[in-house]
Amino acid sequence: MPAEPESKQRLLATAGVSVHYGGVRANDEITLAVDAGEIVGLIGPNGAGKTTFVDAITGFTRYTGTVELGGTSLDDAGPHRRRRAGLARTWQAGELFGDLTVAENLIVAVEGGGVRGALTDVFGRRRRTDQAVWNALELVGLSELAEHRPDQLTLGQQKLVGVARAIVGATQILLLDEPAAGLDTEESVAFGGELRRLSASGLGVLLIDHDMTLVLDVCDRVYVMDFGRIIATGTPAEVSADERVVAAYLGSAVTS
Repeated sequence: MPAEPESKQRLLATAGVSVHYGGVRANDEITLAVDAGEIVGLIGPNGAGKTTFVDAITGFTRYTGTVELGGTSLDDAGPHRRRRAGLARTWQAGELFGDLTVAENLIVAVEGGGVRGALTDVFGRRRRTDQAVWNALELVGLSELAEHRPDQLTLGQQKLVGVARAIVGATQILLLDEPAAGLDTEESVAFGGELRRLSASGLGVLLIDHDMTLVLDVCDRVYVMDFGRIIATGTPAEVSADERVVAAYLGSAVTS
């Protein structure tokens, strides 16, 4: 297995992450890294353990091994603390609130409800929330649609709202789980362009997707998982030509 690339801006680093369900090892010694400004792909067949890995590093599943964000261990932190530290994710079924505007869908991700929410203006929190929401929408190119409702958006735009909802606030690493599912070719290309804009801002992105055109076009490096283990890592060109990857997942060599 090639060594992990050296970087002065290493954000996410996992070492030996394993997840067991009874006698089944869903993840087996996963070592992976994502740097600032980098888009890293994680691909593999259905059931390979990709979502389980994301569940583990975001604190939703127990694991052994280590997870670090910016050199700080997250192993004793729950999901909310990991999110506050800057580790954000999307979900495969990341539905938006249909009766809220785009901006409101982001606000509920960062503001508490009830009395606490009602007092935000008094303590100046709402102003900061509004700025964070605006910044997130600007990053994904949707600021002009802030007052629209989800049913007024294309599917591609809805997916980007989900991304914006994940990154609102002080996010350093964004974990995307099948964000291009359901997108047509044109929407996927546009989505990839927005991912590049996000990474150019310094955000680190871990992308899980079966859209190989998207993965090959936007990723700087790619990890390939099969039966819970990393079987290959390298540039998109390197992994798409790797015989183990072709046999386990692609079925034939892919060219970008």
